[in-house]
Amino acid sequence: MTELLVTPKSVEHINVLIEKGADAFVIGEQKFGLRLAGEFDREAMKEAVQLIHENGKKAYAAVNGIFHNYHLNALEDYIQFLHDIKVDRIIFGDPAVVMYVKAQENPIPLNWDAETIVTNYFQCNYWGKRGAKRAVLARELSLEEILNIKAHADVEIEVQVHGMTCMFQSKRMLLGNYYTFQDRQMKIQRNHEDNDKQLLLYDEERENQYPVFEDYNGTHIMSPNDICLIEELEPLLEAGIDSLKIEGVLHTEEYINVCTEQYREAIDLYQEDPEAYEDEKFMLVDPIEAIQPEHRPFDEGFLFKHTVY
Repeated sequence: MTELLVTPKSVEHINVLIEKGADAFVIGEQKFGLRLAGEFDREAMKEAVQLIHENGKKAYAAVNGIFHNYHLNALEDYIQFLHDIKVDRIIFGDPAVVMYVKAQENPIPLNWDAETIVTNYFQCNYWGKRGAKRAVLARELSLEEILNIKAHADVEIEVQVHGMTCMFQSKRMLLGNYYTFQDRQMKIQRNHEDNDKQLLLYDEERENQYPVFEDYNGTHIMSPNDICLIEELEPLLEAGIDSLKIEGVLHTEEYINVCTEQYREAIDLYQEDPEAYEDEKFMLVDPIEAIQPEHRPFDEGFLFKHTVY
C-alpha cells in the first residue's frame, strides 16, 4: 500500500490532515531538520507523536540538517529524545545521525534524505546496509530513473509528487540584502497576500519569482513552480513506489489540506480501479488549481525532461 506523506504546520493541523487521509507526517524543529513546513518544539513533538499514533498513522522526525562539530552534543541528546517519544522513523542525511541512532538499545529505522545526491540505487542500497529502511529520491530525477532505482533498490523509495523544491542553500542569511543593495536584475519583492512573510526573488527576464526561505539553517532559494504529479501517478503506483510526499513548505494550511484530500482520492481511485483513475485524474487537479498561487504555475518537475546542471 502506497503511503501518502505530508508536512503539517502544527499539532492542530495534524488533526485536519488525518481526516483528509494522510498516512504519515514529517515533523521536527528547524535546529535539526531542513525546510520544515511547521516548527515543532519538544512539547509539540510529544503531543504530535501521541496524536499520530492514536490514529494509527506514522510520525517521521526530520534530522536531515547540516551539522558541525559544535552541533553534536545537542544532536546526540535530540536522538535520545526521539527514541524516548518513539517516533516511527528518523530522516537523516549526515552519518553522525546513523552513529547516534545505532548506539541506542532499540534503534529507530532511518529514512535517508540527502537531497540532490540520491540519484542511483547503489547509494540507496549502501545506506540500506547501514540502517536505512528508505531512500528519499532527488527531485531532479526522470521517471525512467525513478522506476529503475525502484526496480533495483533493497529499501523503500519515497518520491515527492507535489510542492516546491529547493534550488540553492547557503548557511548565510544575507542573500536578500545583497541583491537589494546591489540593485541587481533579480530584485527582492514582498508577497503582500501572505502578510509580508514571503520573500521573492524576481527574475524580470524570465518572469519567474523564486521564494526565499530563511531559517536556522540559512538561506534557501526555492523553485518558481510547484511540482504537480496528480495526473501522472499511474507509473509510480504501478511500480510500487512506497511513499508519495506532498511538500507544504511556504504554503498555507488550506493549500496542504486540499492537496492531501485530492491525492488521497487519486491514490484510492487507482488502487480500486486504474481505469477509473485514468478517466477522472484530470478533474482531481481542479480544486488544487483553484487555490494555486497565481505567481506559481504547475509543472511536472524533471519527470519527463533532463536535468541541466
